[in-house]
Amino acid sequence: MPFFGGIEAGGTKIVCASGTGPEDIHRAEFPSGDVPETVLPSVIGWLRGEEHRRGPFRALGIGSFGPVDLSPLSPSYGRITTTPKEGWRYTDILGAFRRAFPGIPIGFDTDVNAAALGERRWGAARGLDDFVYITMGTGIGAGAMAGGSPLHGLVHPEAGHIRIPRLPGDAFPGICPFHGDCWEGLCSGPAIRKRTGIPAEDLPGDHEAWILTARYTALAVANLVCTLSPRRVILGGSVPRAGLLGRERFLAMVRGGVREALGGYISAPELSGDLSGYILPPLLEENAGICGALVLAREAWDKDRRHETASREDISSR
Repeated sequence: MPFFGGIEAGGTKIVCASGTGPEDIHRAEFPSGDVPETVLPSVIGWLRGEEHRRGPFRALGIGSFGPVDLSPLSPSYGRITTTPKEGWRYTDILGAFRRAFPGIPIGFDTDVNAAALGERRWGAARGLDDFVYITMGTGIGAGAMAGGSPLHGLVHPEAGHIRIPRLPGDAFPGICPFHGDCWEGLCSGPAIRKRTGIPAEDLPGDHEAWILTARYTALAVANLVCTLSPRRVILGGSVPRAGLLGRERFLAMVRGGVREALGGYISAPELSGDLSGYILPPLLEENAGICGALVLAREAWDKDRRHETASREDISSR
């Protein structure tokens, strides 16, 4: 069996793993911190230990928080760019792993696109080519799959920074250093803590902040439904677990808000009823991103093999 390495670089922690998928995965976690020069050597050291234990990797896959430069033609390809985490700005995360593991292919994408790939292969989006995976935690991001591939474009979607209408009476300015009260600025884990003084995981179920967070999230999801027309929305991350409120109650509030925001305009069977089959939690839970990194690794390996085969056929035909 081909053996792969995966890295899911998040705003709070970096998860790394070796294996082939959810049934064969050995993982470790490292705090992201604010000094990549400190944590990345630790991640690389752990992965080298896995190679010593199980044999060489065929490929690596990296899903990174961003924004990141995904254009292979760009001089800053593989770098984290204008992230709110100042210590990580312009870090050459892809280059660090290329230097540490020369000679093997490396797949690179956003952390939310990686999670979407993991859920499509093994999780709540199996059989779907068009869906959105959303993570709400230290930051908010969305990975959109269109025609079976992650949506890129000019850079990549930054749904966490869409602007949403403020609810009457809510004067919280938001915490995003770029936009203030964008979706991430209002509803990320740090935003909830700044608003309430309480970490989201400890926030009582009857706190008004849950009503605001669910309502703003519903408005953002409704915007994504109208613009991207996904066949399913997967809502993951630490915030939707909703502390002492609980994930099921939070999801029910979001679903109700989405239905209200859409106002019956989009006619589709999936958008009828309580939307419990349309807005779902990730089936892979906290392993969605790292399993998606292994998908990126496998895709990079497959692409490399196809290139080698084509090169050999070209040489033999001359």
